[in-house]
Amino acid sequence: MHYPSKLVEEAVNEISKLPSIGKKTALRLVLHLLKQEEKFTLSLAEALIKLRTDTTYCLACHNISDTSICHICANPQRDRSLICVVEDTPDVIAIENTNQYNGLYHILGGVISPIEGISPSELNIDSLIERVSQAPDTKEIILAISATMEGDTTSFYITKRLHSANVKVTALARGVPVGSELEYTDEVTLGRSILSRIKYGG
Repeated sequence: MHYPSKLVEEAVNEISKLPSIGKKTALRLVLHLLKQEEKFTLSLAEALIKLRTDTTYCLACHNISDTSICHICANPQRDRSLICVVEDTPDVIAIENTNQYNGLYHILGGVISPIEGISPSELNIDSLIERVSQAPDTKEIILAISATMEGDTTSFYITKRLHSANVKVTALARGVPVGSELEYTDEVTLGRSILSRIKYGG
């Protein structure tokens, strides 16, 4: 592909590194930016720099945050007896959008996958176990993990680790299709699955 300038080519090469963006789409974005007022591009650049330099992760639940404790964990109105265990941040967003859950979260950072070389030690499982042991108010752990083989393996492992803890372990009702990713499930189905959750393992 031929570019009108080296600067355009460099911008296209960087933008095309983003997921699902090829060189043609990247070029359209670059040309769009050039047509906007300069302050628009500068604001975008500043937002991206702040995103990369100022974003942190919640010390309690591992969610993306602006502060050491995220706004969900810091909210006194949340039900602290419930901890919903999810794979990653998009799952938190999906569940929050249902308006059917008012507890806390714990983000694992993925699922156990021997094929991809992801072991339990690489996930935020130890911090979950420690969190439950240090929080006597915790009554229920909701496993909101994708209904895949890796997700079920992760749920089973966490349940075994929590066996000695005095907490109820539940899972989403199977309104969520088997083999599906949680973040892509529609809000109504996901909301109903949370409300009609079942005891894990039966």
